Amino acid sequence: MSITYVERFDNGHWIKVPSVDIDGITTVVTGSWLKRAAIDAEECGETELPEPQTYIDRLQKYRAHGLVADMFTFAQKLPCTDRKYSYPMEREGVAAIRMTTFSKWWDRLPQVSRKNVRRAAKRGVEICVKSVDDDLVRGIVDINNETPIRQGKQFTHYGERFDRVKTDFLAFSHRSDVICAYVGRELVGLTKIIYCGEVAAIMKLQTKVSQADRRPANALIAGAIEHCSEKRVSFVTYGLYRYGNQSWTSLMEFKARHGFEEIVVPRYFVPLSVKGIVTSRLKLHRGIVGILPSGVVQVGRTLRSRWTSGLLAGVAQR
Repeated sequence: MSITYVERFDNGHWIKVPSVDIDGITTVVTGSWLKRAAIDAEECGETELPEPQTYIDRLQKYRAHGLVADMFTFAQKLPCTDRKYSYPMEREGVAAIRMTTFSKWWDRLPQVSRKNVRRAAKRGVEICVKSVDDDLVRGIVDINNETPIRQGKQFTHYGERFDRVKTDFLAFSHRSDVICAYVGRELVGLTKIIYCGEVAAIMKLQTKVSQADRRPANALIAGAIEHCSEKRVSFVTYGLYRYGNQSWTSLMEFKARHGFEEIVVPRYFVPLSVKGIVTSRLKLHRGIVGILPSGVVQVGRTLRSRWTSGLLAGVAQR
């Protein structure tokens, strides 16, 4: 039983983490005080974990050979929303659109969203599907390096190297598409979609802050939904609907205005050690955003936004 180390992007940094292969499924262990095992790139998987208990038993054997892991977590995938297993579980809200046709999705949008998509077209934004080549990667790097602060917090991809960006966007190239927004020859935004069985998952949505008035993000979502409707998928997802105990955020509003709703699926947290058992019972695995009341979380977000805005202003004055 061999334990290898792989590089993964975690909490804004590329780090080496322990990795094991069980029946062709890779599990990585991340975390500092709580070592959490999870299927590598779980959100990009085409199927659910077929036999969780067999997998967990094999994982415990790896622990006996030196793998440090306190908890194993995995989630059910859409369209399976009913609980299947008796492991400790919490509900996780996925931001999803139930797909039928593009026209039906369009007709359900609020007027302001349709207006923004039309505005993007009038202001010169053109949407197309592109393959990942060096020219596209240079455009992505340009977007990443436009500003170190986005949505009131430090942007984790700011300053990321060309080769890192290229490797990231080439992942799952056999079942993914990159949809781009251009103004003339300038890349002003893009989104990456990975096809996971019945689900098309929007994994990235990045736009130039300086081109916000052209509404490239709105145009990209519309382009993504139109493209996915041609693929005849059942759902289009865009991460979680809310993270932890967040109340209403601008990102949640953006998702809601573009037809995403919260669909709840079970996420399981299986303790593998005494620390894992204690953590599970005290709900400490949720992290600080999942433990604190939503009002406190909102105050923290506001303070962070003010601090990062001041930091950016200070950098601009140098």
